[in-house]
Amino acid sequence: MHARLEQAVTPERAPADVLATARDSLRLDSVAVAGTDGTVLAAAGEPTEEPERRIPLVQAGSVVGELQVTGGRRRTKDDGTLAELAGALAPAVHAARLHTDLVRSRERLVVAREEERRRLRRDLHDGLGPALAGLTLKLDTARNLLGDAPLLREMRDDVQGTIADVRHLVEGLRPVSLDELGLAEALRRLVDRAPPDGPRVHLVTDAADSPAAAVEVAAYRIVQEALTNVLRHSGAHSCDVTVCGRNGSLVVSVADDGCGAAEGGSGGSGLETMRERAEELGGSLELLPRAGGGTLVRAILPRDPS
Repeated sequence: MHARLEQAVTPERAPADVLATARDSLRLDSVAVAGTDGTVLAAAGEPTEEPERRIPLVQAGSVVGELQVTGGRRRTKDDGTLAELAGALAPAVHAARLHTDLVRSRERLVVAREEERRRLRRDLHDGLGPALAGLTLKLDTARNLLGDAPLLREMRDDVQGTIADVRHLVEGLRPVSLDELGLAEALRRLVDRAPPDGPRVHLVTDAADSPAAAVEVAAYRIVQEALTNVLRHSGAHSCDVTVCGRNGSLVVSVADDGCGAAEGGSGGSGLETMRERAEELGGSLELLPRAGGGTLVRAILPRDPS
């Protein structure tokens, strides 16, 4: 059982991987690990009654949960094995809790970051942008009244350059179309910009309410990157883009009928960037072969990250 703990791929899987072995080895009806709030974190078997034995899981002098056992033989040897198992599971449960807390903290930071970017984009777009445009009009009026002096012309050019910089900054913070049009229409505009001599791109979206700001950006950027890859590298004749809600998640898929690609086969594919966008929200992204040939990029994003 110690080996199963060491071989677990992630901290979350460690308790689940070892409980089934413990249940079979000790002939238990059920065995479960619960957190300090009573929430069952992992279990093997279905308890038929209240746990007959509750063994605290102690890590660094603090109780991090308990081992709940029903059935089995009440031999001294088995009780010793359960006590040993509790001692081995305590660090894994503690690590799993820390890992979960870290993931949730990262999700909250990403959500807060995108909300702040949306606020900044709105302030720049609705405040500074119009103010600079108004300054341009005043300079045009001054040139009409005072003549086209070189200094006024230079000032107007500087203001126009600043306006262009602000527009570029606004687009970098968050796609303007997301706030002005919503996710579905922003994706429609993105698809419509595909070159006419490239693959035919078909978009399907549902009419569900817009997800959180961070999820909107992730979905838009994933489609943008995946579509760019299709247009540049796939040799496809057609591409289907689907963004739909399902069971509290937003499922984003981009499927083409091109030459296909092995995961990680192209350093310029942007696959890791897309995967990072999904995972930082608690979602996932995978690159799969498409039925009938081609490639499928599929991301599953939580609609409302914690």
